[in-house]
Amino acid sequence: MRHRIAVVGGGPGGLTFARVLHRHGHPVAVLERDPAPEARPPGGTLDLHEGLGQLALDKAGLLAEFQALSRPEGQAMRILDAAGTVLRDWRPAPDERANPEIDRGQLRDLLLGSLDVRWGRAVTRVVPVPGEGVLVHFADGRPETFDLVVGADGAWSRVRPAVSPVTPQYTGVTSVETSLDDVDIRHPDLARLIGDGSVSVYGVNRSLVAQRNSGGHVKVYARLRAPLDWHAHLDLTDVEATRSGLLALFDGWAAPVRDLLGHGTAFAHRPVYVLPGSHTWAHVRGVTLLGDAAHLMPPLGAGANLAMLDGAELAEAIAADPENLDEAVRAFEEQMWARAASWSRITTAGLERLVSPDPAEALALFDQVQPS
Repeated sequence: MRHRIAVVGGGPGGLTFARVLHRHGHPVAVLERDPAPEARPPGGTLDLHEGLGQLALDKAGLLAEFQALSRPEGQAMRILDAAGTVLRDWRPAPDERANPEIDRGQLRDLLLGSLDVRWGRAVTRVVPVPGEGVLVHFADGRPETFDLVVGADGAWSRVRPAVSPVTPQYTGVTSVETSLDDVDIRHPDLARLIGDGSVSVYGVNRSLVAQRNSGGHVKVYARLRAPLDWHAHLDLTDVEATRSGLLALFDGWAAPVRDLLGHGTAFAHRPVYVLPGSHTWAHVRGVTLLGDAAHLMPPLGAGANLAMLDGAELAEAIAADPENLDEAVRAFEEQMWARAASWSRITTAGLERLVSPDPAEALALFDQVQPS
């Protein structure tokens, strides 16, 4: 039986869902608002966990290709205090493959393959019509009907209102992102500070994290506890003013640490929002959610992994019993909710400790998760 299935969102979760379903011989339309794969920067690097993202890639038949692209050395983690003292310097063993890194763009291209992606198809809302399917409304005014619509469209999902009235809430932690390019050539001292993976520096209610991507590219994240409008006096499009404002927030920190921000040439404000850890909904025939659309949580390494496993498991459930599509979706939702609730508790507690009045909490969390 062939169902008309669409997934809204061409991120890791949506593409994994489509790729696994495609592998089982079931067509699926990927509806993506971006006009092309390279329409905007793909974002930073991801660490894919053995039992989550890597498991999803195995279900998609892509694990070997991932292993060839990934950077196991990127698992290295170094922790400093605000004075620049190295507190921890963990390096993976040569055969360590628990959480290798891969650039988001590389992962996207790996998952895309020959999928049917409808670029430039921005969804505005989704309306279940009893007995007729699910009507998807697009920004261009041309609606389309499907038997199943999967919302994999992130924090501000346009699909979620069809099943749940819940919206993301601000955690009180905000992040400002900047980048360094050609770090090994242009900033060799910072390259040595960062190492092969990431360096994290923790202070009172704030932190700096720099993470190496491929090709000498580094993402830098300044995180702090602050009101949502903390930057009201700053024009974030004014690079010089933003840089000066951020450096003032890290006044007194060691000069090499502050240099991670001092060389940034563009800044993006990324407040940290979450959905309630217990977020569920009354099942709606023909519509479901996965990834951040279903269980947005603090960005501590779980989000993309969970989205990919959600996508893979939903696809397998549909492929295993295509004649009972609704029952397969119901069973998937129950399984997803239980796993997401557990990870939500872990990441929420982690955020509390990583951006804390007591920087020792961050170090204690590292020792708990990554004992030497």
